[in-house]
Amino acid sequence: MAVTIMRQEANVAVEQTCGDDAQALPLRETEKSEALSFLAQRPLHTVYMASLLRDNGVVSPLNRGRLYSYRGSHGHFEGIALLGHATLIEARTESSLAAFARLAQQSSLPHLIRGEEDLIQRFWRQYGKSGHGESHVCRELLLEQVNAPKGKEVAGLRQATLADLESVIKVNSELAQAESGSNPLKRDPEGFRYRTARRISRGRNWIWMEDGKLLFKADIIADTPQVIYLEGIYVQPDERRKGYGSTCLSQLGRVLLRRTGSICLTLNAREKETIDFYHKAGYALRSYYDTIYLQPAH
Repeated sequence: MAVTIMRQEANVAVEQTCGDDAQALPLRETEKSEALSFLAQRPLHTVYMASLLRDNGVVSPLNRGRLYSYRGSHGHFEGIALLGHATLIEARTESSLAAFARLAQQSSLPHLIRGEEDLIQRFWRQYGKSGHGESHVCRELLLEQVNAPKGKEVAGLRQATLADLESVIKVNSELAQAESGSNPLKRDPEGFRYRTARRISRGRNWIWMEDGKLLFKADIIADTPQVIYLEGIYVQPDERRKGYGSTCLSQLGRVLLRRTGSICLTLNAREKETIDFYHKAGYALRSYYDTIYLQPAH
């Protein structure tokens, strides 16, 4: 799903709000600026929701869910959440976390729940009471790059075009299948193709191709002035361990850091041997994340 070392601590500082039985309510278009200011306080952890607001507005089918807000007794935002295909939570009080959990229990079953390790564990303790079954939990490392190392460059690294669509779709579907056990080309072929094409048309896919073969790929999933979040980092298997991947990733970092404060990505914690690849490209560990892939309870 991004990202001053940490601009704030990795774990959310949660305040206790007593006697507050307020409900989480749908975010309104008139609250967009206020919501962006709230999310900008922790840009590393809220880049995805902030990018949805910037790209699509408060209400849009492209958000693949609905954005909700929670206000405390003083009328200020204490949390914002996306409930839908993916459930993402930015809750800064226990009251807001509990309100989002109650709301999520009444909503359609999401494909996944994702966020900082401690927050997701606390959310699950409340949400899980609804009887929804886990498919599996993926522990992830949140990495951030604030300065890309200098080095060689690949002349062929470029933004993808729609002519590259099939190559990008093929790799992305394979990556998704390996990570979640679910193939988006089978689960949602039309939507998957549309979202990939839209991302390409917005200049958010970077690739290196030679002789019709995709050698390197990175997708910009979320883009704000403070943080850019990357997913789908791919190096063609035959070209791995040759330095091409870290060269491309460092080069991409130098390009993107001209217009944003930092770049982030997540890495499956089981793949610790690959962390050297990201260190070489200028990334450092910032936090731990959990992604819970869900299946209906039986």
